[in-house]
Amino acid sequence: MAKELSSREDNYSQWYTDLVTKADLAENSAVRGCMVIKPYGYAIWESMQAALDRMFKDTGHQNAYFPLFIPKSFFSKEASHVEGFAKECAVVTHYRLKNDPNGKGIVVDEDAKLEEELIVRPTSETIIWDTYRNWIQSYRDLPLLINQWANVVRWEMRTRLFLRTTEFLWQEGHTAHETMGEAIAEAEQMLRVYAEFAEEWMAMPVLRGVKSPNERFAGAVETYCIEALMQDGKALQAGTSHFLGQNFAKAFDVKFLSKENKQEYVWATSWGVSTRLMGALVMSHSDDHGLVIPPKLAPIQVVIVPIYRNAEQLEMVAVKAREIKKSLEARGLRVKFDDRDTQKPGFKFTEWEFKGVPVRIAIGPRDLENETVEVARRDTLEKEVLQMTGLDQKLVNILEQVQKNLFQKALDFRNLNTFKVDSWDEFLVQIEKGGFILAHWDGTAETEQKIKDETKATIRLIPLTNDGKPGKCVYSGKPSTQRVYFARAY
Repeated sequence: MAKELSSREDNYSQWYTDLVTKADLAENSAVRGCMVIKPYGYAIWESMQAALDRMFKDTGHQNAYFPLFIPKSFFSKEASHVEGFAKECAVVTHYRLKNDPNGKGIVVDEDAKLEEELIVRPTSETIIWDTYRNWIQSYRDLPLLINQWANVVRWEMRTRLFLRTTEFLWQEGHTAHETMGEAIAEAEQMLRVYAEFAEEWMAMPVLRGVKSPNERFAGAVETYCIEALMQDGKALQAGTSHFLGQNFAKAFDVKFLSKENKQEYVWATSWGVSTRLMGALVMSHSDDHGLVIPPKLAPIQVVIVPIYRNAEQLEMVAVKAREIKKSLEARGLRVKFDDRDTQKPGFKFTEWEFKGVPVRIAIGPRDLENETVEVARRDTLEKEVLQMTGLDQKLVNILEQVQKNLFQKALDFRNLNTFKVDSWDEFLVQIEKGGFILAHWDGTAETEQKIKDETKATIRLIPLTNDGKPGKCVYSGKPSTQRVYFARAY
């Protein structure tokens, strides 16, 4: 399977596509721009969901579900929001089909036109805030902390599996608060949750900051974000959290009776991550041998492959393999015993290596005699022989080492590919090499757009803390208060 991969160095884009499809994560569907997430890929997404869902609930949030369809008129209530999403919306205009009178199949029934068109949700702020108007009456109803797991549709002309598809899966949190301070604290808290998930579960180091006004979410006062660096030197936005101010509350007339007995508009946030994280996971760690999956998210953390020459040997080895499997599962590990008799051990080794299983155990008759097993790590491709005594704890330790090693390797890569530049000539040279560029910016949308037009680089984020060192804008030469992160991005 690895032989069928394009190499990262020769064609990174094709390598990514090959890997996603050949490792059975996803494939293109019959609907242009949409994907089928296959069982192995969906199992990884389920692990992500489970971890994030626990983190959301630990911070006081509850899950709910809101309609897929949104009345078109809702989008006109918040001007910047509709402007930001208008070109991406899929619109439902009719509610019925009929047989073609000319006998040419099925056609839209022209008499079944909707009185008001419906938008297939690109995001749910409008339908949710229309609902919150009925849920919120008093300060006693606040804060309202709601999340939903759902699918959304944003019409895309150029698509790539997981990274940019017309339909994708995500979660979107929508919260209402009594004060501006509480809402800002919520947006910042969820940024920390996303960063913790990315680093501790995905083993993917991220930068934290805020978007420039040009890059903010449509309708937001402030957009907080985490950004990761992929192995080709491009940045990927891995999660966003938005402070919405009172924009949506005013648009949908969501008020509450305050403790001072006054009618006030609530303060709002929204935040989300999507199946784009699957693409980030693949590109952060995988190599020319196939997928590399951090143990915390791997559907299979340990695979056991028996080595045998005949049915009698397989039976002997299988007894011990199942015993090992049971002891590892008792430690909470996800383990597979691959006892297929249709494939040879060498094929199984290659297959599970390609699919990114963190640890592989090989066990044969000689191992039974010596009370040993051979253990192979996916992150380093190193093998070692271990005694069976205390094997479960040894493997727990190895998996922890793999998780930490993947994070450190990605962090080292990011550090080696982050550069401070002070001149436009330096910027032009470095942007062609890839990576994050820390450079001064004069704070104007005009300069930001010119840099984007000339280099395809965008401001990925403004750091949360100013380094306190003013300088001159790398493009205009005008005064700048701090450096920001630029990169070409997905």
